[in-house]
Amino acid sequence: MEHLELFLKSIFIDNMVFSVFLGMCSYLAVSKKVSTAVGLGAAVIFVLAITVPLNWLLDQYVLQPGALQWLGAEYADYDLSFLSFIMFIATIATMVQLVEIVVEKFSPSLYNSLGIFLPLIAVNCAILGGSLFMQSREIPTLSLATVYGIGSGIGWFLAILAIAAIREKIRYSNVPPALRGLGITFIITGLMAIGFMSFGGMLTGGDEEAKEDTTAQIETVDQESTKELANNTITND
Repeated sequence: MEHLELFLKSIFIDNMVFSVFLGMCSYLAVSKKVSTAVGLGAAVIFVLAITVPLNWLLDQYVLQPGALQWLGAEYADYDLSFLSFIMFIATIATMVQLVEIVVEKFSPSLYNSLGIFLPLIAVNCAILGGSLFMQSREIPTLSLATVYGIGSGIGWFLAILAIAAIREKIRYSNVPPALRGLGITFIITGLMAIGFMSFGGMLTGGDEEAKEDTTAQIETVDQESTKELANNTITND
């Protein structure tokens, strides 16, 4: 359940685009066609699915204070956390280069349609944000980090796929001249973000009900204790 909960939260509740508005540059620039949006979204899923668990391993066994203890007791006091950004970006850049080589080899048309935005995945803040959120939220295991990376990538993929489909349809709509282009795109993005915010209570409703039940039980126990105390007082009198 913990893996499923994290997976759903990373897709719908903590969506990279609609929750924290990361990766907006490529989200807006490559979302004019569904075909290119699908290609870039798949590349983002692949990069996040690989880099988040890799960076988790780096964080746990190299970067955290005392993480180098496995090399020997003399390394227990080392703190390399100041290298987090450099190490994370190096991992991301390596994987993006691999994706670029594969796409250019097997799908030249997609490579040409994505243009400069494919290598720009390396500096896409959504990719780095996935690793930094993994670090700041202290995800405890490698499997959870992998689930978080895949879920975050799928969330970004759904966001760019949805806006690309809407932009293809809205091209034939009677949009006011002042809102054509990025204007109506920003409005639609805001409305989609509001829609995704409605998923916020999907995984917290049960917790709230449990809290209410616990509060009711505590109040019941307090009332019974008060009655017993009153009865004992009357009896003593």
